[in-house]
Amino acid sequence: MTTGLRLDAVVLAAGAGSRFGGGKLTSRFGDGVLIEGAMRAAFAAPVRTVTVVVGADPAVVDAAMAFAAGDERLRLVYAEDHALGLSASLQNGVAAVPPGCEGLYLFLGDMPRVPTSIFAEMAEALDHGAMAVAPVFHGRRGHPVLFAPGLFAELMALEGDKGAGGLLDALGEGLTTVVAPDDGVLFDVDVRGAG
Repeated sequence: MTTGLRLDAVVLAAGAGSRFGGGKLTSRFGDGVLIEGAMRAAFAAPVRTVTVVVGADPAVVDAAMAFAAGDERLRLVYAEDHALGLSASLQNGVAAVPPGCEGLYLFLGDMPRVPTSIFAEMAEALDHGAMAVAPVFHGRRGHPVLFAPGLFAELMALEGDKGAGGLLDALGEGLTTVVAPDDGVLFDVDVRGAG
């Protein structure tokens, strides 16, 4: 079911991957490199554009361009302030969203197994008035999160090396959850050998 909303996606891929030892998003994972999993999911969502926020690792630019070769939805944004943490990358992504966006899927570049079957239900929940929509698996909230434009200003106001978890916690009934079919909404790669 399609909602007719003008939706966009942002993939946060600007970090240095220091706990991993560097080069995380371009390290081998499955049949490709790690960031390809997040990009595959983002491009499978019902979106007009996929903005990949890059920064610490120049190789991520090449990997993103190679993966999305020929897909005009790809946009690359360089976060000059990526060293300030996750919130800076998030702000660069939100700032790059094209005009008229009615909902923004926020993906993390180190989450390669997001199940694409959740996207339509998430969009439908947003269309029915949710301020944000997040997948859950066994009671745990995961990613990606779909945000209504009414939250963009609050996303832009986040600080430090943290995401939007606190913002989501404060939404109460404004946050809708959808049940994910597997733990791909929770699975991320922080250390070598995690895949």
